[in-house]
Amino acid sequence: MEIEPLPQVSASKVIGLLEYLDDSNGKEDIYRLAEEIHYELGELLSVIKMAEMLGLAETPGGDVVIQTLGRDLLKNKMVERKLIIREQLTKLPIFQRLTQFLQESESGRLDRETILEELSRCLPHENIDDLFKTVVNWGRFAELFGYHSDTRMLYLDEESFPSGS
Repeated sequence: MEIEPLPQVSASKVIGLLEYLDDSNGKEDIYRLAEEIHYELGELLSVIKMAEMLGLAETPGGDVVIQTLGRDLLKNKMVERKLIIREQLTKLPIFQRLTQFLQESESGRLDRETILEELSRCLPHENIDDLFKTVVNWGRFAELFGYHSDTRMLYLDEESFPSGS
């Protein structure tokens, strides 16, 4: 299972991209889109990459196209959006690995340093602090993980993974 790093973008940027595409008949030229929404191309490509990783958009040729799942996401309220994104995150190897790592721990909790070590083993050429923040932000958004900043502990969200499962 090859673990890919996550682009450093927020859920709100991905959802904003989907909303723009939905308003533009579902498809837009990437360069034109960058001009329209005043994003630098690199930033836009990161947002598109995350949308692709989640199965919400794809990029045939020079266009970005919203997928059926992306449209479904937009039709729903926030609770359902989080469920859709949670489902998609659980398909990504980085989230699978961290979920497994947390499940294997005695308490279902691991400190930030232990997670950073694991991420650097999986992705030695990445900025691990930035990757950690991105993983935590997406995990929290989708209620897959929780993170307690005072104790610096990452844990599985109880709603997602009831004890005993």
